[in-house]
Amino acid sequence: MNTEISVLYEKLHNELVKWCCLMTGSYDTAEELVQEGFVKAIEHWDTLKSLAFHQQRAWLYQTIKHLFIDSVRKNKREFLTNEVPETTTSFDYSEKEWMELINSLPPLEGKVLLLRYVEGFTSNQIGTLLKIPPGTVRSKLHDARKHLRNKL
Repeated sequence: MNTEISVLYEKLHNELVKWCCLMTGSYDTAEELVQEGFVKAIEHWDTLKSLAFHQQRAWLYQTIKHLFIDSVRKNKREFLTNEVPETTTSFDYSEKEWMELINSLPPLEGKVLLLRYVEGFTSNQIGTLLKIPPGTVRSKLHDARKHLRNKL
C-alpha cells in the first residue's frame, strides 16, 4: 500500500495544492487540506485501490472539497460562538482575580481558554499544539465559558 499511495501522492500533490490555494487563498491551509485528504485516502485505501486512477483522483478532489467545506463551517460556528454579545455586564476583576477564576477551571479548559482568547490561536492550531482534535478544543472552550459564566 505504501508504494501505491506514494505514487498517487506524487502524481496529484502539486495539482491538489494549487487547487486548494485557489479555494483558501493560503498555501499553508492548502497544504494542510491536501495532507488531510491523503490521510483519508490511506484510511480508505481498501476501497481506493480497486479504483482506476481517474476515479482515485475524483475521490480525492471530492474528499478535499468536503474537508474544506467542513473547516469553513467550523470556523464560522467558532466565530459566531466567540463573539461578545453587545449587552455585556462590566466585570471589574483584577488580573489576579481573573487568573484565579481561570485556574479554578479544569486544567485542559483553562489551557484552551488562554490559548484561544489570550494568545489568539484557532481551534485547529490549539488542537495541533495539544495533540487533540479541534472538535475537542471547541467543546472544552464551550465548557470553560459555561463554567466561567456560572462562577461570575
